[in-house]
Amino acid sequence: MTTPARRALARLAGGMRRFLTAWRRSIQARVVTSTVLLCLVVGGATGWFLLRTTRDGLVEQRVERVLAEASAETAQARNRLSFATGTDVDASGQRDDLIAPIIARGAASGFAVVLSPPVGERTGLRAGGVRFTQNLDVASVPPSLARQFDRVAPTAWTFTEIRTRGPVSRVDPGPGIVVASQVTLPADGRTYTLYYLYPLSEQEATLGLVSRALLGAAAFLLVLVAGVTWLITRQVVNPIRRARRVAERLASGHLQERLRVTGEDDLARLAVSFNQMASNLQRQIRQLEELSRLQRRFVSDVSHELRTPLTTVRMAGDVLHDARDEFDPVTARAAELLQTELDRFEGLLGDLLEISRFDAGAAVLDADDVNLVDVVHRVADTTRVMAERRGTRVVVHEPDQPCLAQADARRVERIVRNLVSNAIDHAEGGDVIIRLAADQEASALTVRDHGVGLKPGESAMVFNRFWRADPARARTSGGTGLGLSIALEDTHLHGGWLQAWGRRGAGAQFRLTLPRTLGRPLRHSPLPLVPEDAEVGT
Repeated sequence: MTTPARRALARLAGGMRRFLTAWRRSIQARVVTSTVLLCLVVGGATGWFLLRTTRDGLVEQRVERVLAEASAETAQARNRLSFATGTDVDASGQRDDLIAPIIARGAASGFAVVLSPPVGERTGLRAGGVRFTQNLDVASVPPSLARQFDRVAPTAWTFTEIRTRGPVSRVDPGPGIVVASQVTLPADGRTYTLYYLYPLSEQEATLGLVSRALLGAAAFLLVLVAGVTWLITRQVVNPIRRARRVAERLASGHLQERLRVTGEDDLARLAVSFNQMASNLQRQIRQLEELSRLQRRFVSDVSHELRTPLTTVRMAGDVLHDARDEFDPVTARAAELLQTELDRFEGLLGDLLEISRFDAGAAVLDADDVNLVDVVHRVADTTRVMAERRGTRVVVHEPDQPCLAQADARRVERIVRNLVSNAIDHAEGGDVIIRLAADQEASALTVRDHGVGLKPGESAMVFNRFWRADPARARTSGGTGLGLSIALEDTHLHGGWLQAWGRRGAGAQFRLTLPRTLGRPLRHSPLPLVPEDAEVGT
């Protein structure tokens, strides 16, 4: 394929894409196009019917006139022959006084004449002795009609195609009507066949004029219908488009936007209802924002206010915990439980403060180049004691190359620690497996356990605050119920993905994906979300 052809195809494809885009997005374009196509179909059917009716009427009138004229010519020929003798015959056996006047009148009236030899003496019009109008092609007479008049037959007619020879002809070539009639010479009893060929050029010209008039009227009506439809649909579509733009601005946070109301029709009432809905939404959203702001402030204030009494209680708890060997067993056990719960309470306060910072939009990143492999090893070392206490192991499958990403090392380590601690808590004695991978765009790690798993639909709820798959299950790792929520917020702060997969009885897997360059959108992850052993089991 040549370059110009490829460019033409590319332009055609571009035009089709633009048309399809306009067709999908514009109600006005669809209405106008559909109306024009419907009018085109209806107008085409109506025009075809009118043309067919006009043609049939013209042809029918022409046939009636032709038959009458041919009958008159034949009657005149018979009248002349009734007074003729047998002396006016040419060398071929045909009569000059029979054909010459008819040819002369035909030349003046615009029809042609063919005189065949006597019936029974010669076969076909291509034989010798045929007399006809000058420059007429005798083949204009249909062979079927000529065979019909090889014997004595009544007058008949049919349609034909008149053909001529030479540049000058006394009859117009083209569609025509041929009428065949026979006359008998009284002197010798021989019968001759006269073929009258009448052109339909006038009817063809009239039909062409009517066709052009119909086409012009149809084109004008199509343009008029398209313009009227466009104007009418514009009156309906423009308010809808304004409502769409206002709705988009409302969705983007401009709650003060309203539609302009003009008139009292249905569209005006729709605009009034839309504005009332927008006002109610604005009021409710502001109420919810104020309530949320008060809740965030309450959580933040309570968390800060609890710091001071917690410090005092922590000091007293440390004293009791250090002196637990001097107490009786029950008191010593109470001191240990107090210390454990104080640790959990302190962690809960820290998580609440962190959540309040996320809600207030005050969380910021201290980004640097981070190797996820080093982060995973640090987390594995810090959680080893907890894993051994739960009878499990943390196994790291690291790649041959570093898994680098621009990230906040403290936040990434907190994400991984929350994921590993959650996996240890639900591993049911199985190993916790961590895998890492990286490519040119992203770095990722997965944390896999083979514990109780998740039910269908729980993978989207696992990041909710204080959510538990089993409310009766104790937090053996001392978690606060906010770890995965904070991990998700930390991930979103990096522009990454934190996803969960799980199946009841087959364990769960969490996948963390971070962009190699901060701010670059993610399109894929180097690691699959569904583990390979789960796919094999499926």
